[in-house]
Amino acid sequence: MNTPREDQLLNRIRDRANPPRPARQTQYTRTSTFPFTLREADDPDRHLKHRTVGGLHSILFRMSTLSRSLLTPLLMIPLVALNAQAPLRPHPKQDREVSLNVVVTAKDGVPVAGLTQQDFMLKDNNSPAKITQFETVAADTSPTEVILVIDSVNLNFVRLADERIRIEQFLKRNESLPVPTALAFFTDHGLQLQQGYSTNGKELSDTLDHYVTGFRTTTRSSQHEQQDRFNLSMAAMTELIAHESLRPGRKLVFWVSPGWPLLTGPEINLTSRQQDGLFRDIVGFATQMLQAQITLYSLNPLGTDEATERTFYYQNFLKGVSKAGQVEIGDLSLQVLAAQSGGLVLNSTNDLENELKTCFAETKSSYKISFNEVQGESENEYHRIEVVVAKPGLKTRTKYAYYAQP
Repeated sequence: MNTPREDQLLNRIRDRANPPRPARQTQYTRTSTFPFTLREADDPDRHLKHRTVGGLHSILFRMSTLSRSLLTPLLMIPLVALNAQAPLRPHPKQDREVSLNVVVTAKDGVPVAGLTQQDFMLKDNNSPAKITQFETVAADTSPTEVILVIDSVNLNFVRLADERIRIEQFLKRNESLPVPTALAFFTDHGLQLQQGYSTNGKELSDTLDHYVTGFRTTTRSSQHEQQDRFNLSMAAMTELIAHESLRPGRKLVFWVSPGWPLLTGPEINLTSRQQDGLFRDIVGFATQMLQAQITLYSLNPLGTDEATERTFYYQNFLKGVSKAGQVEIGDLSLQVLAAQSGGLVLNSTNDLENELKTCFAETKSSYKISFNEVQGESENEYHRIEVVVAKPGLKTRTKYAYYAQP
């Protein structure tokens, strides 16, 4: 049974929901149940189309004028609609310098400050790499900001209302946040980012309460729901990365969501053409997030309520992709992108407030380590990164890898 507060919220969402959209005109791959087999066929209505959505090749649908408009958010003052500034393509610096944001934690998970360059050792594809620059990053001295993404696309109606209440409670109890923070609302209409950043949790809570329409979920055909959510999520991630690429400093994105569909399984087969397109997207995400100093955190509000097999299935894709032939759609899951960016994947508890506390604690202390990229022998050459601290009991997290260019 819902509490009076939850009933009030649910009624407000229903009352303020936008009118339904016109009938869909988007052509999709016809499927029956999930998992399903992705394949190209002679029937045009079944043919898998490649199209760039904000720089991301969508292999699941061909977008009509109507469906493209659904990715454009409605303007809601003081929210600003995000538009991708550039496609996600690698564009390495001329000096080929790579900069990493490194978080060091003790056994209890608390970030460790006070280390020096001599405490670190860096490896590039298992070979020692010279640290060219070292910097201690503290929230009060270095540009650092947080974007808290509330995802209404990948959560059902009731779960979303509960998530919103718990985020509000966290913000009200933490009126002074350690770094400037903005709210981002991800709905069926796209991604909207609050104008301006604030360290005042009460102000952010009021914003969250005021823009309740941002949590409306639109009914979609169950036949295409998995594809819809995946493509909307990829477009939103693309827009967010492009937007943050224009801002200086370190950015931490806290994406509160169980994640989008993995669309991966024994019955799903990708063509070589599809794998080539997805591989370019994987390289683009990795490169842009590295250059923009973006670390992604995945906070699953379902926690222990989600099936165990789904909770940990993403771990099958953590190794990294070095060539197109290895690609699966699961390589682009929220959890994989978060872990490979150096962030956390928090999915084993129902305590969302504590998860937010853990994530915000990582804004207070980190290290920026730079080194020269090795010239690749071929385009998009995979290089695994390893950062080690020469002190017992300490663990490091940073980007998994980068893609070197000739």
